[in-house]
Amino acid sequence: MKRFTAAFLALSLLATPVSAKEKSAEPEKKTESNDSVYKYLNVFSETFKRARTDYVEEVPADKLIEYAINGMLSSLDPHSSYLDVETFKEMREQTKGEFGGLGIEVTMDNGWVKVVSPIDDTPAAKAGIRSGDYITHIDGTTVLGLTLSQAVDKMRGPLNSKVKLTVRRKNKEPFDVTLTRDAIKIRSVKTEDKGTVGYIRISSFSDSTTDDVKKAVAKIKKDHPNDLSGYVIDLRNNPGGLLDQAVSVADLFLDEGEIVSTRPRRSDETQRYTATKGDEADGMPIVVLINEGSASAAEIVAGALQDHRRAVVAGMRSFGKGSVQTVIPVTGFGAIRLTTARYYTPSGRSIQAKGIEPDIQIPVAHIEYAAGRSDEFTEATLPNALAKQDDPKGKKSKKAKEPDPFDEKPAEEKKVEDYQLDRAMDIVKAMGIYRSK
Repeated sequence: MKRFTAAFLALSLLATPVSAKEKSAEPEKKTESNDSVYKYLNVFSETFKRARTDYVEEVPADKLIEYAINGMLSSLDPHSSYLDVETFKEMREQTKGEFGGLGIEVTMDNGWVKVVSPIDDTPAAKAGIRSGDYITHIDGTTVLGLTLSQAVDKMRGPLNSKVKLTVRRKNKEPFDVTLTRDAIKIRSVKTEDKGTVGYIRISSFSDSTTDDVKKAVAKIKKDHPNDLSGYVIDLRNNPGGLLDQAVSVADLFLDEGEIVSTRPRRSDETQRYTATKGDEADGMPIVVLINEGSASAAEIVAGALQDHRRAVVAGMRSFGKGSVQTVIPVTGFGAIRLTTARYYTPSGRSIQAKGIEPDIQIPVAHIEYAAGRSDEFTEATLPNALAKQDDPKGKKSKKAKEPDPFDEKPAEEKKVEDYQLDRAMDIVKAMGIYRSK
């Protein structure tokens, strides 16, 4: 999301002088276009008048105008909308890292509210809400017919109050989950000690994300000055956030080259963001983890590091939100959130509706360790086996333990806490070994 200073918007139709040459080019088309606009404005005026006087219940005029604006914007795409004063205030709090609610990033999909991703350590994440879930009812009321802003408003409420969501998940019957609203305090960056692999989790891109990533890298270097293999940057279920923060985070690990370009309707307004000298990771191997909940700013970082071959991207294909929303404050009211451009990775790939394909696909899974072979049944345990060269002369090997074919002891099962992360760490370690050689 771009940051803009307050601007006043007014809709006006202006007649501008044109040259004789311009008039002879397409005079009828321009006249028809203007006439068409005036006709539809008359339709709008008549509709507004009828709704105000004849609707079954009285609706304030300002609300009718607000509904009309929101209807126009939300019909363009799932991410354009009108933000009233309260919603605009909450959005600004969110980008600063604190707001109230359930802790889920959502979008609209064919009339239903779709979860882009839950935010770490929030009521939604703790209740098991997943990326890709559909919210069909809020407190028993269907979301069909609601705009995204209206649905979000229904999910918000006073702190410690409860809300019941009806959730549809692939290959499961619909189920209800009751959540308690809380103050959502986002720690956008976390780091955990994973031994020789530096682990950095980025859950969103807010005002302080870049500074927090730099602090995380510094801490990892301090804790592992001599035995560091590389880094895992975890962007799973990261719904995005501020464009400038995505650019500066990618810049932390790039020495040069383009990070991302934004291309609006007019080609002369294309913006390109480039990296500056300096790599916080000192050229060490990096694996970026993504999944279907990684969107927008998270995809910018993953795409930039992937295109420059600075990192191996692992996990599952990302969400595919490759559009730029400009939030334009309207003096005395709220703001307009309007899709104004598309994102492109350094190689010219559009992220929109495609997402970032990982270099190495790692699905969500767990490992089962099968029993059946004893660690003691090896060459060294065979009768009269040659002794190891460092064994004392004449030392006899242990007698082999013969396997029991009737042993019905069930296979031992060990569920890995995070299979995707474990595989990413394996990749970093392997890259570190080859790098050292």
